[in-house]
Amino acid sequence: MMAASSRYSGGRQVVALLAFVAVCLAIGAIGGAVTSTSVDTWYRALHKPAFNPPDWVFGPVWTVLYVAMAVAAWRVWRRPGPGARTLLWLFAIQLALNLMWSIVFFGFRQIGVALVEIVVLLAVIAITAVAFWRVDKAAGLLFVPYVAWVGFATVLNAALWHLN
Repeated sequence: MMAASSRYSGGRQVVALLAFVAVCLAIGAIGGAVTSTSVDTWYRALHKPAFNPPDWVFGPVWTVLYVAMAVAAWRVWRRPGPGARTLLWLFAIQLALNLMWSIVFFGFRQIGVALVEIVVLLAVIAITAVAFWRVDKAAGLLFVPYVAWVGFATVLNAALWHLN
């Protein structure tokens, strides 16, 4: 098997990494823009569970997670063979589902529908993590905090739905 580092030139790898980071952070920014339209009004008025983190926690956590996702996808992209392309489609699906949750929860203010969506998102993230692990262990490990955070977010979404 060809070494991952020899598949592409160093310059192309850097450009690709920056592109993955830019795409992931752009998705995060779009989700953040949708979120910001509801946080100051609708979201603050919701009854929240005791374990709801303060609002300021979400931005830094998501930024780190988006960068970790980008690095994981880049590591898979570097792998030789047609399987990497399939895995990157899986990555794109989970990224789209990630954005969709913000739109459903904050944009449409549909807590119950968002709960169903985040359960699907969590499953796709877990599948992506396992698939990445199989081709690049570090890429799979980079998804572990993301799985954990979205698992927590799923519980939080369920609690918000129950309380409201």
